Amino acid sequence: MFWGDHNPPHFHAYHQDFEAEYDIRTFEVLEGELPRASHAMVIKWAKAHREELLENWMLCTEEEPLRKIEPLA
Repeated sequence: MFWGDHNPPHFHAYHQDFEAEYDIRTFEVLEGELPRASHAMVIKWAKAHREELLENWMLCTEEEPLRKIEPLA
């Protein structure tokens, strides 16, 4: 996430030379793409952390430091 970023609430995911933006509410890919396996891992992680992602989005809009979100176990 980036301060001052555009709506809808979303996050950026990276894998090697790939990048994708995911809508936090729907998990829809807004832009870009990731390899299939990486995409599946991102969706699994995002579903487990939706509330934390939304909280961090709100912090971004207020230009506050983000809270760390744990990776997949």
